[in-house]
Amino acid sequence: MTGTHSDALISRRVRRLETLLEERGVVAGAALDEVIDAFLSGASPANGARVTARAWTDAAFRARLLADGTAAVGELGFAAGGVQTQRLRVVENTAHTHNVIVCTLCSCYPLRLLGPSPSWYKSEAYRSRVVREPRAVLEEFGLRLPPDVEITVWDSTSETRYMVLPRRPEGTESLTEPELAARVTRNGLIGTAEV
Repeated sequence: MTGTHSDALISRRVRRLETLLEERGVVAGAALDEVIDAFLSGASPANGARVTARAWTDAAFRARLLADGTAAVGELGFAAGGVQTQRLRVVENTAHTHNVIVCTLCSCYPLRLLGPSPSWYKSEAYRSRVVREPRAVLEEFGLRLPPDVEITVWDSTSETRYMVLPRRPEGTESLTEPELAARVTRNGLIGTAEV
């Protein structure tokens, strides 16, 4: 099944479920739209960028973030998950390790912290290939890592979502937290780019 066909099938199923809920009086269509709009209104990669900048400037926060991502992002007013409670695990890129996230089953993703997932993240090609040949996939994104850098692929689930803590760029010691946050990209938080 291709990604487009799969997406269309899922969309039809979701629409059918919405219709059944409305027909049975469980929820009004307008109320459902309001819930979805409210949920998505707070979802942005700027949130993950803010978390990253705080970790780069506050060693104690960084330690808490790596130990318990869910609690640490909560300190900044962010939730790790979506409709249901999810655990957030933050994995740190270092000089010797590079992390990248995927959801091989569907497209589980820390939406509140990274914003709506990019179409390539949901594609079957990315989901299957990044696990088998992560270095080749990262090179297709323009990210060429030295051969001695170990690449770890983290597979998100409905219970556990991942976010990459990118390496802080050199020469940014004088930048403020908001200036640092402005340098962080969604792809950097997924691990398909450096910051």
